[in-house]
Amino acid sequence: MNNYFESPFRGVTLDKQVTNPNIIVGRYSYYSGYYHGHSFDDCARFLLPDEGVDRLVIGSFCSIGSGAAFIMAGNQGHRNDWVSTFPFYWMSEVPAFEGAVNGHRPAGDTVIGNDVWIGSEAIVMPGVRIGDGAVIGTRAVVTRDVDPYTIVAGNPARMVRRRFDDSHVERLLEMRWWDWSEEQLKNAMPLLTSGDVDALHACWSERIHAG
Repeated sequence: MNNYFESPFRGVTLDKQVTNPNIIVGRYSYYSGYYHGHSFDDCARFLLPDEGVDRLVIGSFCSIGSGAAFIMAGNQGHRNDWVSTFPFYWMSEVPAFEGAVNGHRPAGDTVIGNDVWIGSEAIVMPGVRIGDGAVIGTRAVVTRDVDPYTIVAGNPARMVRRRFDDSHVERLLEMRWWDWSEEQLKNAMPLLTSGDVDALHACWSERIHAG
């Protein structure tokens, strides 16, 4: 087993680690690759560095477990509405495949919101959007969009429960604490590390009205 504490990526946030220009990451998000022993770049499967391709966009304060995978590049040329799903086009060196049509269809950017927790070996399919505060269970296969502050698990991933009721989710999305300054985060830390959404919102409202 790889030693997480000796990993060169330990303590290095994703915004300082990724090299692919089509991976966009907010502040403090991290990948905990303690078990699989690779950098986050290897988690974004089939994501090319070319311009104009689907991007992987990750918000701030996300926690991504070891071995999570983001499947990019749309359908990669596999068309289930054609007679064959085989991507003949990408094997142009085979004479029999001459004249094959490129079946690739982009899926659009894959977007992970802020404060999202993605469990180990979870798989996120192309073009999926995961809302702020969502939790993705270990080895879940996410094939469709996930609402904010929703916990999903399984294959395909299905909702387990909401983290908070609708009124509290509305307040959390209104506050957008992940955009706060370092000083604001420090002052709010006792409440950010509690379950008291109402108290956090009260402090935030007081600060907003105080100008």
